[in-house]
Amino acid sequence: MHAVDGLSLSVGRKEVVGIVGESGSGKSVSMYSMLGLLREANVSVTGSVKFEGRELLGLADREMRVLRGRDIGMIFQDPMTALTPVYKVGWQIAEQIRAHQDVTKAQARQRAIELLGEVGIPEPHRRVDQFPHEFSGGMRQRVVIAMALSCNPKLLIADEPTTALDVTTQAQILELMGKLQDTYDSSIVLITHDMGVISEIADRVVVMYAGRPAEIGDRRAVIRTPQHPYTWGLLGAVPRVETKRSRLATIPGTPVSPLNVPTGCAFAPRCEHRFEKCDERPTLRGDGHLDACWLTIEQKVHLRAGAVETGGHA
Repeated sequence: MHAVDGLSLSVGRKEVVGIVGESGSGKSVSMYSMLGLLREANVSVTGSVKFEGRELLGLADREMRVLRGRDIGMIFQDPMTALTPVYKVGWQIAEQIRAHQDVTKAQARQRAIELLGEVGIPEPHRRVDQFPHEFSGGMRQRVVIAMALSCNPKLLIADEPTTALDVTTQAQILELMGKLQDTYDSSIVLITHDMGVISEIADRVVVMYAGRPAEIGDRRAVIRTPQHPYTWGLLGAVPRVETKRSRLATIPGTPVSPLNVPTGCAFAPRCEHRFEKCDERPTLRGDGHLDACWLTIEQKVHLRAGAVETGGHA
């Protein structure tokens, strides 16, 4: 079984790369494997992961611990489980700072207070001594972001940073990430299932399905001229204020199991445009804007307008 198969991407300096897809498409596990966070005995990670020219796969745990937190920060999906409930938030931020920088406890605490203020938490001098359960969901997410940015990482991986947050808080978190990126010159990998979030912040987009890349390209190209039927379905499922549909559009069928991925196109069982060629596995094709679909360019132009509007039903 392959949880991720054939994924290849790069992240430039100060670039935001959005990885989008349904639950189980391999978004998070691809980043966890890159950071050496998949420790189960039956997990095998092959390929190459390079950070500033240095190969990460095969690094000793001690060397990876130096990189994680200092050079590569991680915002985990659930802030309540990412924070230890029995320790004050300020202590947890300061602990990471002291693990990677030669500072005193007082200096680390002061930096924790500054970070809480920078991410928009009011009264940081008081709240630094509070426990995670004393914060709302949005405020806990801000604490996790502060912790991830505590050592000014060169790369920030944000795993569903706006999940379960209301629309107003979601917008604030995205704006905050943009501001902090400008401040610290960080690159960002944003993992999400929400095409609306992708359209707000990403420079480039990687669409994943069943552990495989389905489409890769510039945000504007992917949003305006999507090439893969799965991307059409994701865009068609985004609620639109100007339309008067009584129900949200959906992609037909259910995601394939990693235990039973078709040998050909993984999306073929759910695709209304499937034809004989789809029994063969497609490779990413294109010039800059890549997609893994056997339909011709002419066929895609003809089919996608209706598909994007109706969520895959052309």
